[in-house]
Amino acid sequence: MPPRPLEPLAKRLLKGLIAVELLGGLAAYALFHQMNSNFRSTMKRRFPSVLEVYYQSNEWAGLHGLREKDHDAWALKQE
Repeated sequence: MPPRPLEPLAKRLLKGLIAVELLGGLAAYALFHQMNSNFRSTMKRRFPSVLEVYYQSNEWAGLHGLREKDHDAWALKQE
């Protein structure tokens, strides 16, 4: 029985979807890794909503006090 004509297309679409998901996961990891450095001050100015999600995810993971440390450090820089 010959393969149906849509099977190769479905396989290609599935491979493409897996590749996009993998790239998205790697990009999210890279952003999270970079946020653990001094990059947070840049994110505060450009994308405050992304920084808020970063703080919330850390709080859900049990890492509390990061937001307060950042606010204290930024307040010292302004003085």
